[in-house]
Amino acid sequence: MKRTATAIWNGSGKEGSGNLSTQSTVLNKTQYSFNSRFADGIGTNPEELMAAAHAGCFTMKLTFVLGAAGFTPDSLETNCTISLEDGVITKSELVVKAAVPGITPEKFQECAADAKANCPVSKAYHMEITLQADLA
Repeated sequence: MKRTATAIWNGSGKEGSGNLSTQSTVLNKTQYSFNSRFADGIGTNPEELMAAAHAGCFTMKLTFVLGAAGFTPDSLETNCTISLEDGVITKSELVVKAAVPGITPEKFQECAADAKANCPVSKAYHMEITLQADLA
């Protein structure tokens, strides 16, 4: 399986702007710029997209890990924060809140750690990845 995205940029790094499009068209000429990345401008940025990818992948992997352990979550909500420091993406912080009937806190932590270590995006990100996993 392969997925594609296209970035188009016009102008200088600080004054220019661009847009991003994805194969699925979920992003379709979505604006990004210096301000949307480093200030409070309108549009997306690479770090936000990395956070969305990690939150989505981890959450789906956790669903599969829980299912393999015999549990079906009522809900999983994952927040991901990507840190950019001095021009380097340094950290991905995952915080998941879950409602999983019948699971013990210890088993949930085990499943969450498995998902963190084994989701494809975690494996692709060569940076510190932290996890806080809480049952509701």
